[in-house]
Amino acid sequence: MLGFMTRMYSILYPPKVEKTTNPIRFGILGAARIAPIALILAVASHPECIILGVAARDEKRAKAFAKKHQISKIYYGPFGYQNLIDDPEIDVIYNPLPNGLHFEWTAKALEAGKNVLLEKPSTNTAEEIQKLFEIATKKNLVLLEAFHYRFHPSFLRLKEIVQSGEFGKIVSVKSELKVPRGLVPNDDIRLDYSLGGGALMDMGVYPISVVRALVGTEPVSVVSANYTAHSKDPSVDRCVDAVLAFPNGATAEIGCDLQVHPRLGFIPKWPSTYIKVQLEGGEVSLSNFPAPYIFHSIRIKPRSGKTRSETVYRYKNGEGEDWWTTYRYQLEAFMDKLKGRDPKTWMTAEDSINQMKVVETVYIKITIVKGLNVF
Repeated sequence: MLGFMTRMYSILYPPKVEKTTNPIRFGILGAARIAPIALILAVASHPECIILGVAARDEKRAKAFAKKHQISKIYYGPFGYQNLIDDPEIDVIYNPLPNGLHFEWTAKALEAGKNVLLEKPSTNTAEEIQKLFEIATKKNLVLLEAFHYRFHPSFLRLKEIVQSGEFGKIVSVKSELKVPRGLVPNDDIRLDYSLGGGALMDMGVYPISVVRALVGTEPVSVVSANYTAHSKDPSVDRCVDAVLAFPNGATAEIGCDLQVHPRLGFIPKWPSTYIKVQLEGGEVSLSNFPAPYIFHSIRIKPRSGKTRSETVYRYKNGEGEDWWTTYRYQLEAFMDKLKGRDPKTWMTAEDSINQMKVVETVYIKITIVKGLNVF
């Protein structure tokens, strides 16, 4: 309990660090709710970077956001996003805009010579993200899709155990990310089809990314895909469950739901946020994988022998801090890349492109089975 309370305090009130001369300067597109935990708090404890600017459509929102987070440069109005991108003092653009706006504004940022930290899912299609990486490569810029859980020591430890061969080959993987009804209201942008909304795009990309990373190959087919429509718009998926088949014989179940209905109509369910891997010689699981910095447990259950548990908050060599969030570890890797250092792990262009190909394939399967209008 003491460790938990200490971590939470340091996450919310990170220790002040002395910034280096000429730090990397970030600009934020949109006064998004995710920005404080995903970037601002992470930057506060990194000596080599600062948040210099923010842009929002609404003037009051932009000014309130900048004041709250002590951001000196503010842009707003119909040209606010472009003005931020065009600012010569901005080195990196953080893009947490709605999914449907990722491609347009990331492309503009890259064309303007800015490195980009891009929230997941990267774009609406694999073709779009491939185009973005082509621009980034042409201009020698860093573009990273922000699958932040991939950078935390807990996931890297899970991956190490699974791929070590200690318990044999993978038989199956199951990963879910589901939240109870009430957390995501019906009018939320995550349920807006025109903005790239839907459970698979918002939450399902995590389980898909998980199983791909653990199995280590791309799925060869979508065996099944079940879909529940959003009550206000049948073209938007509120919930998706799918089974993927991999070339080595392994299967993977993925599940996502933005509005899990309560038991008996009134008893709310707990969020479901886990990874479970069945291997020939046992089972390995990780709880709360999207936010392991709050709490998590790696549970190792051999077919023969005692079950054991691990918690991992730092890299093996001791790098990092117990209170570093997934986003702070991600920022560390991003800054390493910008500075020409080798990050501990990375989300490559090929990985991001293949990720969207799988998302598209699941949607195509849903379209065939349910007639969902996704393309």
